[in-house]
Amino acid sequence: MMVSVVLNLLNEERHIRDLLDSLLVQEPPLEIVVVDAGSWDRTVEIVRRYAASHPMVTLHHRPGSRGESTNYGISLAKGDAIATIGGDCIANPFWLKELRATLREYDVAAGKTINIGYHAFETLERVELYHRGMDISFPSGNMAWRRKVLEDVGGFDPWFVTAEDIDLNYRAASKGYRIGYNDNAIVYHRMKESFIRFLKQAFWNGWGRKQLTMKHGKLWGSYKPQRLFETSKNIWAYARLMVALLGYLMCRFYAESPYELPKDRRIKRFKFVFPGR
Repeated sequence: MMVSVVLNLLNEERHIRDLLDSLLVQEPPLEIVVVDAGSWDRTVEIVRRYAASHPMVTLHHRPGSRGESTNYGISLAKGDAIATIGGDCIANPFWLKELRATLREYDVAAGKTINIGYHAFETLERVELYHRGMDISFPSGNMAWRRKVLEDVGGFDPWFVTAEDIDLNYRAASKGYRIGYNDNAIVYHRMKESFIRFLKQAFWNGWGRKQLTMKHGKLWGSYKPQRLFETSKNIWAYARLMVALLGYLMCRFYAESPYELPKDRRIKRFKFVFPGR
């Protein structure tokens, strides 16, 4: 099975070498489709050097939201399956081999993500969201989809600031596609280097969760309430939860949704613009 690894990058100068080195040793056949979303550091220069010496690496340019840039990379991909991984991640040498094994039985494959970095952030876990009995909250930083799935659901929704991966998985599950989890498909994810960046990420994660409800309706019944408390056992977890709730509320009052009521029946919202990358 030919796998296209699509990378959506923005200012990953510090991490891109480690990521590409970890991808070049993966089990073939594969290609690495790099989409630069408008970096102003040396990311493009570094990727260009890799592309010059490794034919499987190609570099493209498409600024936009995460979904928009990733969709562009998918449109250029030639693989039977599309895999994605974060620009600040490192793939285990057997990552693609394990994702392929899962895709032989399932339509979508998700792997295990191990957080590395500041120890206080490492143990924080995501809060799962379930739909049709499946966990759809696996991050696109460690996932793969059969091409037919992405074609059928229409790829990522470019409207999302974050949670575009959860939205895609929600739509895939709604169409009857099965999501499989492989504990051996391992990716090492660098946590944010500072408390400020950590809180900023939490804010936009909360924003994205509200976008999900604006598009798909009330989803609280799909969460496992106990997980909100199981994952909130230290000050960092509580801080993340509080800031995420702030992002959720800010999105409620300031974001405009193409999925809500027609404008003549909708309460006017202020436009709130901030880079969610």
